[in-house]
Amino acid sequence: MKKLFAFVLLAGSVCFFSCGPSAEEQAEAEKKRQDSAAAAQEMMKAAEEAAMQQAAAEAAAADAAADTMMADSAMVEAEATEE
Repeated sequence: MKKLFAFVLLAGSVCFFSCGPSAEEQAEAEKKRQDSAAAAQEMMKAAEEAAMQQAAAEAAAADAAADTMMADSAMVEAEATEE
């Protein structure tokens, strides 16, 4: 009985481990992996574009502030020379 039980257990183990994913399941898993990588790349590209837009807006704001400071300085100098 022990030998029969050991044989059945061994045969069951071999059958269980020999049943791996089918070619269709492997292809589906590969497609999911590729889709996931493509989605991650799209997210990174969108984040990069948003960062570039924000940097451009900040640079424009800094330029406007510098122009205002230059105009204010010119006005103060003009007032100082009038006195």
